[in-house]
Amino acid sequence: MKYIKKYKSIFSIRKGLVKNSGRNNIGKITTRHHGGGHKQAFRTLDWVRSQSNLTIVGFEYDPIRSAPILKLYNNNKDKDQYSYIIAPKNVNIFQKLNKYSVSDSISNNLLKPGDAACISFFEVGDFLHSIEAFPGEGSIFGRASGSYCQIISINQITSNYFKDKTEAKFAIVRLPSGNKRQINRQAQATLGIVYQDTETKQNIIKAGRIRWLGWRPSVRGVAINPVDHPHGGGQGKTSGGRPSVTFKSWPTKGQPTRSSKRKNKFILKS
Repeated sequence: MKYIKKYKSIFSIRKGLVKNSGRNNIGKITTRHHGGGHKQAFRTLDWVRSQSNLTIVGFEYDPIRSAPILKLYNNNKDKDQYSYIIAPKNVNIFQKLNKYSVSDSISNNLLKPGDAACISFFEVGDFLHSIEAFPGEGSIFGRASGSYCQIISINQITSNYFKDKTEAKFAIVRLPSGNKRQINRQAQATLGIVYQDTETKQNIIKAGRIRWLGWRPSVRGVAINPVDHPHGGGQGKTSGGRPSVTFKSWPTKGQPTRSSKRKNKFILKS
């Protein structure tokens, strides 16, 4: 079954994107090789799953996301009738999706892909996506195409992060990056793996399609003068015998991007 259909997007929960061409508020380029591109619209997604008892009425393409999105319909007239969420695998059109709160008492067997619930509702080994870092904050983990998180253990861990030395219930979850993180068991997550759409992937064929995507041309460092790039100069296509770096001599391959001084107390050491 093809997930991408030619449905019209919901104009009430979308807005136009303002292009900045990789520049900051004073016009200085902070991200090179960005600019141009086709006009895009931002779809507002319901990251907190504020509605329950929803029905899937369509699958859509989101131009700013790698994963497709689901169009959901809510029969409750008091709230917005339509909403968007990230599309998981193994869901079908007109399927019902539910959200379970802490007070609900259900078994794990009743949960199906696309249902949202607290992490305490799931079992060890379950694949989840759209996980909250803290209860009520909105999902931030496992939102890219084909990504997922896996529950390693659900235990009551004595927390050393509170002044009153209280015990907080945490679950250990393996993130898509491979890090293991302690997440509150009351945080919300969605069952299943994010759908990875391979049918819409096409060969670029020509350089103009890259420009449509908002990417400007980039010049190889070895083709630049030595005063402008560390790889520049020399005879032939030599790179100077040094690791790949940017024009500011910053490492480009295998260099950790997270600062070693800033440590997250919820990420467990390997």
